[in-house]
Amino acid sequence: MTTKSALSKKKGARNIRHIVQAAFFVLVAVTATAGALAEKGIAIPFIPEASLHAICPFGGVVSFWQLLNFGTLVKKVHESAVVLAVLGLFLALLFGPVICGWVCPFGTFQEWIGKLGTKLFGKKYNNFVPSKLDKVLRYLRYLVLAWVSYMTIISGKLIFQDYDPYFALFNFWSSEVAVTGFVALGLVIVLSLFVERPFCKYACPYGAFQGIFNLFRVFGIRRNAPTCISCNKCNKACPMNIEVSTSKVVRDHQCISCLECTSDAACPVPATVDMLALPGRVKDSFTKPAPKGKRGDIQTTADKE
Repeated sequence: MTTKSALSKKKGARNIRHIVQAAFFVLVAVTATAGALAEKGIAIPFIPEASLHAICPFGGVVSFWQLLNFGTLVKKVHESAVVLAVLGLFLALLFGPVICGWVCPFGTFQEWIGKLGTKLFGKKYNNFVPSKLDKVLRYLRYLVLAWVSYMTIISGKLIFQDYDPYFALFNFWSSEVAVTGFVALGLVIVLSLFVERPFCKYACPYGAFQGIFNLFRVFGIRRNAPTCISCNKCNKACPMNIEVSTSKVVRDHQCISCLECTSDAACPVPATVDMLALPGRVKDSFTKPAPKGKRGDIQTTADKE
């Protein structure tokens, strides 16, 4: 394969991702709207009548404990959410958090807001948070995951709904959305002008759950050191600020499998950064501070074989 054809293929994959993201955003928006209208007795032909809880895999994740112990689901969670949670688990084991990078409409929404931030701040965008603070903040989502899981288990209710900006975005007309949900949504919108995917990085409990599987995924991002020219474009392309340029194997828990680092816009050398089958063993897996002054604030750990 020639250099030109290889880069063209990568560009095609990047375009496919953007199409898939837009398609799922529209699908979720239309489904949530149809569900709300159905509650008022208004049916839309050929559009499924489902609530957001029926198509959100995180509801299935927080229902696992109750389902295994009592054979029931958390209130408002539909069986389809469990099916999606299992599907998300399977995909994460194979490819990492592809749900986050390709499917999640709220992640897509933040990316779209981020495009405005890029126009406003240029190269400063996504570099406002000091690396030491960023390193600490990235673990907050695991505290959120632990808190949400515990509170859901003891209450049998979707505790996170009242704080969920994703739920607020697609149900802003509903009385079910708490004031705290709107506050969270507004905060994420503002932060997205300065930081790419701030909710994904710092607060999303489902993203935290999915990120764990970067340690065990079958296929992942590998960098071919002999052909790497150290241009650092892969670092700049990564929305999660992972230091791909110093890693042989990306096992960072923040990776969302978006493949931006493998795109033609990121790596000018074919077969240097690609999605490939990873070695079977797991080494140091969580983040380390990136070298100061570089675009990637967080340096991912890698298999240093």
